[in-house]
Amino acid sequence: MSLRIAPLAVFAAASAVTCAWAQSPQALIAEADRDYAAKRYAQAATTYLRVFELDPAEPSFAYNAACCQALLGRADAAFQSLERAVAAGFANADGAARDTDLAPLRTDARWDGLLARMRDRGLRERAFWDSSAMATGYRETLSEDERIAGLSRFWSEVKFNFVDTDRLDALDWDGLYLRYLPKVRSTTSTAAYYRLLAGLCAQLKDGHTNVYPAPEIREAHSAQPLLRTRLVEGRVLVTQVEDAALKARGVKPGVEVVTVDGQPVKAYAESALAPFQSASTPQDLETRTYTYAFLAGPLGETPKVGFRDESGRAFELPVPRVAGAIRRKAMPLEPPFSFRMLPGDVALVTLGTFGTSEAADQFMEAFPGISKAKALILDVRANGGGNSSVGYRILATLAKEPFFGTTWATRDYKPAFRAWERPRQVYRQSPSPMPPDGARHFPGPVAVLTSPATYSAAEDFSVAFVAMKRGLVIGEPTGGSTGQPLFIRLPGGGSARICTKRDTFPDGKPFVGVGVQPDRLVQPRVEDFRQGRDTVLEAALGELTRQVGVRP
Repeated sequence: MSLRIAPLAVFAAASAVTCAWAQSPQALIAEADRDYAAKRYAQAATTYLRVFELDPAEPSFAYNAACCQALLGRADAAFQSLERAVAAGFANADGAARDTDLAPLRTDARWDGLLARMRDRGLRERAFWDSSAMATGYRETLSEDERIAGLSRFWSEVKFNFVDTDRLDALDWDGLYLRYLPKVRSTTSTAAYYRLLAGLCAQLKDGHTNVYPAPEIREAHSAQPLLRTRLVEGRVLVTQVEDAALKARGVKPGVEVVTVDGQPVKAYAESALAPFQSASTPQDLETRTYTYAFLAGPLGETPKVGFRDESGRAFELPVPRVAGAIRRKAMPLEPPFSFRMLPGDVALVTLGTFGTSEAADQFMEAFPGISKAKALILDVRANGGGNSSVGYRILATLAKEPFFGTTWATRDYKPAFRAWERPRQVYRQSPSPMPPDGARHFPGPVAVLTSPATYSAAEDFSVAFVAMKRGLVIGEPTGGSTGQPLFIRLPGGGSARICTKRDTFPDGKPFVGVGVQPDRLVQPRVEDFRQGRDTVLEAALGELTRQVGVRP
């Protein structure tokens, strides 16, 4: 799949001049994207260059024009457009080197020199924004200067880049920074310092804004047992166990966790875990606290966990933590794609992640079998996101008409405007239409299954599905967090990311901070879970088989 740089232009300059085009820049972008998708490359190239002329400071449109010209075999024009893109600041040399659209240019003598100039531009740009001076390596104890520098960097990057300025106002972000200075000075280890930063970050209440300690800390201080849990009807249930000793002592899926190191389980979770979880919604915080972070702690320490089985028998056991590599091998995440047929000729496709192109690639490979089904269930309940375009490729097979992803907004900071005491500005962009898959189409009824673990790009997928009006969303509200993170490096081998973009439904309806709401709310119950029933899947299967007139 070719890499095409997403339009990010801010057309502020266009308002200061008389625009020569009858169409708005956004309409021109949409027109060019449609022409590109339809392989009308000459028209697309012309329109992308028109957009670039409206805002010469935004290089992606000159780059897109070059892609179209290269596909047409117009090497001279393509190199000219690429030179214009580089002059305007384009620096994604690795992306250009992978882009299949530009493959016809790679044997040209001009190619290597052009890539070298892109790389040099990128290095200089990255050095300005992400200086290696801040990226000191891991040590068990950082100097006071390094700790304060790291706090200051995180505070300043959030102040100028975090999308939710209302939240910053409510927190008094500058005041919070001052209150954290003495706390940072008093920390005695790098691990304690990063835990403090995580607590500060958690107050932003955004799942795409996080602090990450160095790998050495994560391995030594955030180890977990061979056990997974989930909060179900207000009770913490074991959902998976791969520790043979625990299995032998009666720990199995459905057993309830009631205490941790003598504390009631919720008191433990609310004091030791929840304050350090960056989460956008209550359901997101619940998932992070009772699933992703539950029982995490130092590798050398073994918590004592109190359990209660279905009969009411209470028992307490040591639950040893293991190294991350051992846990990942014993308890792998969902594969990107799986497919099976259910009774009633209903296809169940589980999409475990959009982190790579595999989910869409394998869906396309399996489509001949999927297309034989009378109805289709797309399960994204455990999909934590990745690249939104992966999910959109799958949705294109359900569409007969162009469909839309999210509308988005980002801060539009101009120092001169601040000097002139103008209010804070926001740049908004409506989504461009995405074309149906011209080679594949599934016409039958469809349902999408969601949960609070449905996150990020998987929520973008859910939003586009809802906007298509192609079927029902069944299950629980999604996690309520998506956006474009900005990554920064911090002293001591750690890093952070900051959400710079706020997405909504195409019509502006919010889902960040709320979650995509299902058409049919179906929540797991303790009784059903212990009986091995997947009530969400059962509800979807019953709905779809009813629609197609067969019994499951």
